[in-house]
Amino acid sequence: MKRRIFLGASLAAAATPLVKAQAASDQVNLAIVGVGGRGSSMINEFRQVPGVAIKAVCDVDQAAVERAMAAFQKFNLPKPRAVTDLRRVLDDKEIDAVSIATPDHWHAPATILACAAGKDVYCEKPASHNIREGRLMIDAARSANRIVQVGTQSRSRPSTVRAVEYAKSGKIGKIVMAKAWNVQLRDNIGHKEDGPVPPGVDYETWLGAAPWIPFNENRFHYKWHWHWHFGTGDAGNDGAHQLDIARWALGVSYPKSASGWGRKVFFDDDQQTPDSMNVTFDYGDKALIWEMRIWNPYGMDGTENGVAVYGTDGMVHIGRYNRKWGFRVFDKKGGLVHEDVPSSPESVTDPGPHETNFIECVRSRKLPNADIGIGHISAIHSHLANIVARTGRNLRFDQESETITGDADANLFVSRKYRTHWSTPKIR
Repeated sequence: MKRRIFLGASLAAAATPLVKAQAASDQVNLAIVGVGGRGSSMINEFRQVPGVAIKAVCDVDQAAVERAMAAFQKFNLPKPRAVTDLRRVLDDKEIDAVSIATPDHWHAPATILACAAGKDVYCEKPASHNIREGRLMIDAARSANRIVQVGTQSRSRPSTVRAVEYAKSGKIGKIVMAKAWNVQLRDNIGHKEDGPVPPGVDYETWLGAAPWIPFNENRFHYKWHWHWHFGTGDAGNDGAHQLDIARWALGVSYPKSASGWGRKVFFDDDQQTPDSMNVTFDYGDKALIWEMRIWNPYGMDGTENGVAVYGTDGMVHIGRYNRKWGFRVFDKKGGLVHEDVPSSPESVTDPGPHETNFIECVRSRKLPNADIGIGHISAIHSHLANIVARTGRNLRFDQESETITGDADANLFVSRKYRTHWSTPKIR
């Protein structure tokens, strides 16, 4: 299907149930796949959504499973089944949906397998580990009539929805540019030698379809983010959120080109991914600037992670103000003309709106706020920024084929090599 036709079909489908709707009172039985840092948060968030029963948790690290089971006891929830093999979750007919909070290299394989097994999917950001995998995820969701929500929570955050609506209202004039940034202080992870796999960890399954490399503590748990084998750096980590908001506010889809640079300028450690980036995406009549520095303790423009939407008559500034998500509007002279900053942070005792939206769509069969079609295009921006950094070259992007034009070496990063494994995606 042509990409332009697909986009139109996706938008039309958003208002149309994919298949016959379930009764609104139906209980949704959920499995949490990956119960480390983000996965443990998913337990807390999904447990608060009405009508959700967490029936299983799945992780290859026994210590993570034990911590998750302790959380169920703390919340006084029924004890779920604990498994280490994703296939046991997929074979379980009682499970309606899965929440995936694994390392990035497992996002696509787990989502594709879950769709084929008839499960709806909530997949953490970025949608994929590379561009090609995102397209495979869309194909899997559409062919199986499955709901797939990507964990870019801003799509359901009321203040960010209001910010984007304000920007598009015409009150700041014609929108011509946006800037997204991630400027914060991360840790130096140091240097570590390869070593033995920790007791209770199924490293073979943790690797999945990724080519085999030895275990290393600096490539495990959260630190996998900074290794190309498993992660997508901070462009795909925090950047996935800001790039998605900026693209949403601009009202654009695929970029025509990506230009700029990215590299390590500060850290002397085992991180492979850049600690600094400045990449511009060109859409013809609009542009998006992505700026990243993960060695600054002072943020930028008053917030670590933010988006500025520039119009001919003003600017909408979206960010966290004293850890409270909101937005401010400035006129063309720089004067503050509107402020929408919550008086208190989002409550941890209320169900997350993004998770609630996913469960509502599981029941209604309407496309969710961050459908995989949306999440895939936003993830392409993270991937292109990384390819600019890895090649040191500016790139032209073809939206019809979702490939890089005229640069065979850069195009190698559009996909990846896999080893033979039961989770290996079938490339078509």
